Amino acid sequence: MKKHPLAWFYLLAFAISWLGWLPTVASSQRIIPFEHPVFQILLILPAIAPALAATLVTATNEGMGGVHRLFKLLFRWQIGVRWLAIAIFMPALFLLLGKIITKVLGWTATPELQSNNGIALTMATLVMSLLANPWEEVGWRGFALPHLQKRHNALVATLVVGILWGLWHLPLFFWVGNPMSNYPFLAWFLGTVAISFVYTWLYNSTNGSLLAVTLFHVLGNTFGVLLSGASIPALTIVYCAAAGLVIVLCGKDNLARHERVRAG
Repeated sequence: MKKHPLAWFYLLAFAISWLGWLPTVASSQRIIPFEHPVFQILLILPAIAPALAATLVTATNEGMGGVHRLFKLLFRWQIGVRWLAIAIFMPALFLLLGKIITKVLGWTATPELQSNNGIALTMATLVMSLLANPWEEVGWRGFALPHLQKRHNALVATLVVGILWGLWHLPLFFWVGNPMSNYPFLAWFLGTVAISFVYTWLYNSTNGSLLAVTLFHVLGNTFGVLLSGASIPALTIVYCAAAGLVIVLCGKDNLARHERVRAG
């Protein structure tokens, strides 16, 4: 783990997460009957796997002091009102732009989750996102991104994080009944890589605040239910445009006005 911390991180994050997802995926495909509640409990693993992998590698290399520094980034809230506002409201703006593009081009909106109570569904999504997304960000942005930015410029580091983040979700596209199984994978994947540039911009601009990127992540999922009506390809156009703006305005080295955050 000390020689190749990033490789170990991604190996553990993928292995632990997919161990949690694959039984349910196999059951949904009627390959193996894994309907027993014991296998449903395994779905906790993908929620915590990125943070767990980051914790294991950090503890091995830096001890518990390094783990404390890693998780402390989740509570770095003194980032200025402007960045808090961006993290909170930009997801809604992206979704609204996606809805406009979808309507203008006459595309079919992403199928909505079925519920008789939209408020309850939105609140459920918010709670689930709060329980899962912070631990994702501890792994992707708290651990992987600064380690990559230590050796590469922010553009290259973001591409690596974005591509692997997208591939990490792959089992969900084979999970019959999961909303993501109906998404066009290529468009979604390109959008995920593109939106990673906005995450890096937020992360580097706030000196490594995981609170900022976690808010962006949580509210992106939550507003996705509340402001439904955008198609995946339309959102990909929005995310690609945002990524292009970040690269052009901030430059490939840091993707921010500040120096990129690197692992110590």
